[in-house]
Amino acid sequence: MNEVEKNLRKSIGRKIKIARIKAEYTQEELAEKLSLSARYISQLERGIAFGSATTITSICKALNINSNFLFDEVIQNDSPIRSDFIDQYFLENYLKLNSYNKMIVNAITSELVKFQKSYNVKKEDIK
Repeated sequence: MNEVEKNLRKSIGRKIKIARIKAEYTQEELAEKLSLSARYISQLERGIAFGSATTITSICKALNINSNFLFDEVIQNDSPIRSDFIDQYFLENYLKLNSYNKMIVNAITSELVKFQKSYNVKKEDIK
């Protein structure tokens, strides 16, 4: 497997994980729903394994996502990759928050952006 394929598998795996977390399934629950093993779900999410068309279709249905969500980066090579804009761990943790805490995070980040703009805070200024 070449480097491009490894990266594509990892990208699709991360998106499966994000969708699973958003759907509030554990790996075990998703595996049971799909009649797969939790180990296989883990391998898919880490990009080690790649499912058949039937498996990918079943995952999309179980997680209530469109296949475009998984394959958008693969098909549109010139589009910016979401993971370049959003820290993966932040996104995974954010999706685990309830609505109230998401509102707090959004308010805090809004205020931080305003602060940064008003004081022109730059990375090199922070030591």
